[in-house]
Amino acid sequence: MPVSISEHFTFKKISKITIFPIMLMVFISLYSVVDGLFIANFANNDAFAAVNLIFPFIMIIGSIGFMLGTGGTALVSKYLGEKKQDKANQTFSLIVYTTVVFGLVFSIVGSLLVKPVVSLMAHFSIDSTETMVEYAVQYGQIMMLGQIAFMLQNVFQTFFMVAEKGKVGFFFTLLAGLTNIALDALFIAGFKMGILGAALGTIIGYLVGGFGPLLYFIYKKDLPIRLGKTKLDFKDIFQAIYNGMSEFVSNIAMNLVSVIYNAQLLRAFGVNGVSAYGVIMYISFVFAAIFIGYSIGMAPPIGYNYGAQNKSELHNILKKSWTSMGVLGIAMFILSLSLSVPFAHLFGHGETELINLIIQASIIYSFTYLALGYSMFVSSFFTALNNGAISAIISLCRTLIFQIGFAFLFPILFGDASIWWALTAGELLNVGLGTIFLALNRKRYGY
Repeated sequence: MPVSISEHFTFKKISKITIFPIMLMVFISLYSVVDGLFIANFANNDAFAAVNLIFPFIMIIGSIGFMLGTGGTALVSKYLGEKKQDKANQTFSLIVYTTVVFGLVFSIVGSLLVKPVVSLMAHFSIDSTETMVEYAVQYGQIMMLGQIAFMLQNVFQTFFMVAEKGKVGFFFTLLAGLTNIALDALFIAGFKMGILGAALGTIIGYLVGGFGPLLYFIYKKDLPIRLGKTKLDFKDIFQAIYNGMSEFVSNIAMNLVSVIYNAQLLRAFGVNGVSAYGVIMYISFVFAAIFIGYSIGMAPPIGYNYGAQNKSELHNILKKSWTSMGVLGIAMFILSLSLSVPFAHLFGHGETELINLIIQASIIYSFTYLALGYSMFVSSFFTALNNGAISAIISLCRTLIFQIGFAFLFPILFGDASIWWALTAGELLNVGLGTIFLALNRKRYGY
């Protein structure tokens, strides 16, 4: 039986309501992993590095979908908790239509910016980057064509939880992921299309994951929220943006961290540094997707109970979520350590220097997972409480201040190899910051 967002949550019910968004986010994260896996084994190191170089920029553009999805979910859940059904439907529809408009505008802007961004990044490399730049520009410009679908997919994955249709959301994501995998195998391994094949396979997967749910919400009428007519309400749009600003800032900052790291790694290790960082990020995408999926699954109950002023249930959800983040973090730490060697050989092209660099970096980065879940959930918790300001501050400090600051500081103080410790140090500091904000706002929200 599906779990209602108005129920009292035990660990069993938490697992039920979060399992499908977790699986959904894991499959979404596998898009880039699959592209990288096929490119690493059927193309060359320049192509593999090119995808990892431009991918953070692509995700920065796509983060608008995360912002509207998470921010809109918090707002719609609040309206449902206040028993404002018609207002919830209108706001849901408004968020979806706004996403289409934003997707069109930013796909055009992103396409124009791909080449300047790649050229700027390549400037830092100690190696020749002409081939890598050509691959990265080609991949990035093609990927911009799929931004509307990608943003819609990010929006619907959160609203499926509000509609209490997590299984349906997972089905669309699974279908999109399998489409991407099959087309990568066909285009890259079969037709030898390289970068072009990787981009086309991913875009077609986005179309399945983005426009499939759009049709579902149009034609499926017996849902808690429905897609239909709406009113242009700038207050709701701005409130959704405000609510989701932390996710927007977090995604931009997280990918900006990747841009800075790629620049630093090009300077210190050349193309191999970008490739090694890419492998680490592939593991991180999947593990972080579990934390993100958990936060997505729990956001509607948090927003609902905030709207219903059920403070005891807010306390219950927070307490159990902290425990869950701790258990997941330890499990990921152990698993990441065990995967460092096999992943190094899987993506290392048989190059000893690259394989050794991947193993060294992966072992160090494994410690990040002990703190990552706490940081992500606390930020999401304040988003669900419709407090985008605090959530944005936590996200901003985590990435733009702590992680980027350490990315520049550590190599100066401890040498180039210490850059792998910068992300872990940033996460640990952010746990402390999030705990402070929780303590300062406990009386205000009653959790």
